[in-house]
Amino acid sequence: MAVALVAPFLLGACGTARDAADPAPAGKATVATEAVAEIKAGDDHNDTDVMFLQMMIFHQKQGLQMTTTAAQRAKSPELKTLAQAIQATEKDELAMVESWLKSWGKSTEVDKAPSLHADHGGLPGTGAAEIKALTTVKAASFDTAFLNLFLAHQHQAMEMSKIEKTGGKNEETKKFAERVQQSRQGEIQQMLKLMNG
Repeated sequence: MAVALVAPFLLGACGTARDAADPAPAGKATVATEAVAEIKAGDDHNDTDVMFLQMMIFHQKQGLQMTTTAAQRAKSPELKTLAQAIQATEKDELAMVESWLKSWGKSTEVDKAPSLHADHGGLPGTGAAEIKALTTVKAASFDTAFLNLFLAHQHQAMEMSKIEKTGGKNEETKKFAERVQQSRQGEIQQMLKLMNG
């Protein structure tokens, strides 16, 4: 039943990294342990690399809003711990991708013009009203509301990373896209387990 509730969110997500076949147990960090902030991207890049990183910044800032709320409001200790682990990971990733864009002389803000994102289904993003609703939903319903919303959110990151892997030029950015796919798949599997008890 819980999985059925998720399906509409996953199917509607627009498209943008731990091994999907071997996700970490619930509550454990699901990302590579390397110091991502120390990775340098080099100069070779194309427009797909830039757009992917800009979209990821937009996406991760939304994710940090949601996981901050979950760390405060989640009833499940496992969900609270998972939210904190995701926060730590995405803060590191955010600092890294912002540094890459700055080194290329590119903006760290995504251009929200619909025409720029039409070829991949639109700019991925969770609605501001949906994110705000997490702060006011009844306590008894919070965990389910968060999991439904965040499952779709992390699916978006996986879809965005597919675009980078096929159209990007920068090797470190493509490796990052692969890590995003793997870690978000692991997080999705953990969240589905939490939803299904």
